[in-house]
Amino acid sequence: MILVTGGAGFIGANFVLDWLAHSNEPVLTLDKLTYAGNVENLHSLQGDARHTLVQGDIGDRALVTQLLAQHQPRAVINFAAESHVDRSIHGPGDFIQTNIVGTFNLLEAVRGYWSGLPAEQKAAFRFLHVSTDEVYGSLAKDDPAFTESSHIEPNSPYSASKAASDHLVRAWHHTYGLPVLTTNCSNNYGPYHFPEKLIPLLIVNSLAGKPLPVYGDGQQIRDWLYVKDHCSAIRRVLEAGRLGETYNVGGWNEKANLDIVHTVCALLDELRPRADGQAYKNQITYVTDRPGHDRRYAIDARKLESELGWKPAETFETGIRKTVLWYLDNPEWVTHVQSGAYRDWVQKQYA
Repeated sequence: MILVTGGAGFIGANFVLDWLAHSNEPVLTLDKLTYAGNVENLHSLQGDARHTLVQGDIGDRALVTQLLAQHQPRAVINFAAESHVDRSIHGPGDFIQTNIVGTFNLLEAVRGYWSGLPAEQKAAFRFLHVSTDEVYGSLAKDDPAFTESSHIEPNSPYSASKAASDHLVRAWHHTYGLPVLTTNCSNNYGPYHFPEKLIPLLIVNSLAGKPLPVYGDGQQIRDWLYVKDHCSAIRRVLEAGRLGETYNVGGWNEKANLDIVHTVCALLDELRPRADGQAYKNQITYVTDRPGHDRRYAIDARKLESELGWKPAETFETGIRKTVLWYLDNPEWVTHVQSGAYRDWVQKQYA
């Protein structure tokens, strides 16, 4: 069995679904089930004996300790995090509590569990921490892409809190010998992405006839990674990654935000044309740039390819088409996750 924290969120849920599509090894999912962690993401696993969902906080050391003792996982994959930059600017406290204090409590619970394992199980155990390229800061247009040895220079409360969690994971390996692995990924996109992030927001707002907000001049550049490729990379790192190492996971797809907006609009023009015959790009609205907005991220994922033989299966063109089609085919998911009544029901079900 493996324990997946944050497994009802966007990347975590995709990982749980992907894991059980490739393996019969059971998964215990621990998720706080906040606004972005939705049981609806794991709806297809209802009644599947291989999957157990527990509502809880990684910062609840007693709960995590109890779950580890009860289920005896061979690995913990930590996706649990507050992850939205805008939210971190307006309310950084939750990010400090979850991403730093929560990771500390999780590490301590895992260290206690791992320390008591029999020698063979102890040697095989892994703690894989999932992080972000944002910990590296911002790049100029012609700078080389981030490598695993790039300086850590976070620029937002979110990225600072994730950088701190990365440092804790590293320290628990070097101080206590905890067998850890860390991955730093670029911008993910794909199914089950909560519609506050750029790509799902574009799709949802386009279909609703709402403005498509673009920060500043829209020339902020990101490397885009299809979420299912990210899942396959994590599986590979968990399987064969060197202990204590960090692996960058990227899609080799640097795109300006405005180019992303135009691509999504063009796909919607093709797949779900507006009733009035107008182009979706007419809904683009430029808004004031957010404070401290990083100009460019780019991931150099050659270490992961050379050491572990991984590279993404999707191009941006194939991945974004799959993503838009998924949202067009699943309007009820968007309705559910945006519904306050639905979130209230979830809290009651898992209280």
